[in-house]
Amino acid sequence: MDKEQIKSEYEQLCKQAEQHNFNYYVLDDPTIEDDEYDRLMRRIKEIEAENPEIVSESSPTQHVGGYAINTFEKVTHEVQMGSLQDVFSKGELYEFDERVKKAVGKAVYCVEPKIDGLSVSLEYKDGIFTRGSTRGDGFVGEDITKNLKTIKSIPMELNEKIPFIEVRGEVYMPKADFEKLVRKQLENDEQPAKNPRNAAAGSLRQKDSRVTASRGLDIFVFNLQRIAGRELTCHSESLDYMKSLGFNVIDGYKTFDNIEDAVSRIMEIGENRQSYSYDIDGAVIKVDNFELRNELGSTAKVPKWAVAFKYPPEEKETKLLDIEINVGRTGALTPVAVFEPVWLAGTTVSRAVLHNQDYIDSKDIRIGDIIAVRKAGDIIPEVVRSVSHAENSEPFVIPHICPVCHGKAERAEDEAVIRCVNIDCPAQLLKNIEHFASRPAMNIDGLGEAVVKQLVENRLISTVADLYGLQQQDLEMLPGFAKVSASKLIANIENSKANSPDRLLFALGIKGIGQKNAQLLMKHFGSIEKLSETSPEEISAVENFGDILANNIFTALHEPHMTELIKRLKSYGVNTVYQSDVKSDKLAGLTFVITGTLPDMTRDEAKTLIEQNGGKCSGSVSKKTSYVLAGEEAGSKLTKAQQLGVTVISQQQLIEMIGE
Repeated sequence: MDKEQIKSEYEQLCKQAEQHNFNYYVLDDPTIEDDEYDRLMRRIKEIEAENPEIVSESSPTQHVGGYAINTFEKVTHEVQMGSLQDVFSKGELYEFDERVKKAVGKAVYCVEPKIDGLSVSLEYKDGIFTRGSTRGDGFVGEDITKNLKTIKSIPMELNEKIPFIEVRGEVYMPKADFEKLVRKQLENDEQPAKNPRNAAAGSLRQKDSRVTASRGLDIFVFNLQRIAGRELTCHSESLDYMKSLGFNVIDGYKTFDNIEDAVSRIMEIGENRQSYSYDIDGAVIKVDNFELRNELGSTAKVPKWAVAFKYPPEEKETKLLDIEINVGRTGALTPVAVFEPVWLAGTTVSRAVLHNQDYIDSKDIRIGDIIAVRKAGDIIPEVVRSVSHAENSEPFVIPHICPVCHGKAERAEDEAVIRCVNIDCPAQLLKNIEHFASRPAMNIDGLGEAVVKQLVENRLISTVADLYGLQQQDLEMLPGFAKVSASKLIANIENSKANSPDRLLFALGIKGIGQKNAQLLMKHFGSIEKLSETSPEEISAVENFGDILANNIFTALHEPHMTELIKRLKSYGVNTVYQSDVKSDKLAGLTFVITGTLPDMTRDEAKTLIEQNGGKCSGSVSKKTSYVLAGEEAGSKLTKAQQLGVTVISQQQLIEMIGE
């Protein structure tokens, strides 16, 4: 291969790596497996080592893979939040030890598990949590303080009023919470999170902190970035100290005075990785002493005093016996691989979701194939690839016929899934009623999957409206129901009639209407009746609603079955009118941006106060902003307001405007 060919390959590989970095760090939606990415990066490093004259400053080897995006306010890190060099063999660990010895002599090493999550910085002044941010590109990240405050294991106040401390941690989603999230996403016919890391990252970047709070996130602190008022000499001492302050410090860290024991510990962590309640993708070995770290220094991208050992993903080959088609709540036909059972990552698995036709086509998966299977994040089984096709095998095509009702199934132009179009499909009925009764919807306690199945099989209900016509004696005839339990369920159904109509709108299961969208629509239009009379153009004029979503909502509400269903629900006394919490219109037509720390109220409380008096709140300053409400330590939003000539007011001035 000549120099031009090598350069061309190098440029193409760098471009691919940058796109994969963007997908992984920014979109939280990786399109390549971790081991494939590692192979790509190793090839880039090989070319750079052999051809140093072509190394580009924009090469992915020269900077951290993340980015700061515009969703949140930017934060400049005083201490770079760098990444670590990855190694994949014992030999590379021993080479790391040789480099350390050559530079500074014998060193003590600290070994700890490498959590697969989202790296964040936490800052404290006088022991009080003041700011949290993402890593971003290592130099500039995003301010996600509000969302980090929903993580219970992050202390809001430390056990010691130290003048200043900044620590680095890894936010992760425990395996149990990840499984729960994926189950919920699959039940709602949503694309499931690929792994716990991406689920955690997506949860932290939610604009609505209530969503973040619902995801069960946790954190391990693993590094001291900056400190004032205390002298510490080594990493293990800093971990002990941070633990004493109240931080949830990384599990199982140990120190060793020789590389052999350190390597043994790394292998031990790998052998026991299934026993952890969280996902790890490796182990980290660090020089413990801070002075030796300073002597060793860093490259432009990674420190020379630490490396991360990456464990290979556990894969097993097995035979694909069949592809079953399941029907979801929204009629989505989901293919499921059924294969010969294999022992994988601590459990026996025999099934894996294949998502849609595009997924099957991209991997050319056929019945009878030998397939490679693994667990995404060591939790969710997935088919990685087809290893070999059976003789005379044919490409698998999802039939455009529903396997339950045998009605027509179609694929919309803007979707990857094929859906049963029969609204009376029995498979959809069961799941629709379960969704209707679920906690975020109508919250009818006691109406779970088993009870719904009983009611449908005994022909007591055939739509969600039939729930409100149930009598206590109907339930008492069913197995498992006594007088008390039947009475309790009837009371719970009756109480649900008074729910806010945004719950009802979400409960109806209209594609594209989640909890937040339902609330926005009800606040804007005031009732389900008014929404039903609204044109797609009027719906699309609501903030966060585009033309496609508006058309979906309009079409769904005008479908004859839905029209009749809403009519019946209303006849039973189910509430369809939104009771606004707006107290006055004194701030009507005004848009506010809140920044800094207010004297007597949180930003959320200020936002509620503004909205209760008819005003609107925005996350960014523009020429359309009416006022910027600024408290102490107001940042770039205050600067931008001054540049644009936007009026800046205090908390007291806001209260005077309202007249309280």
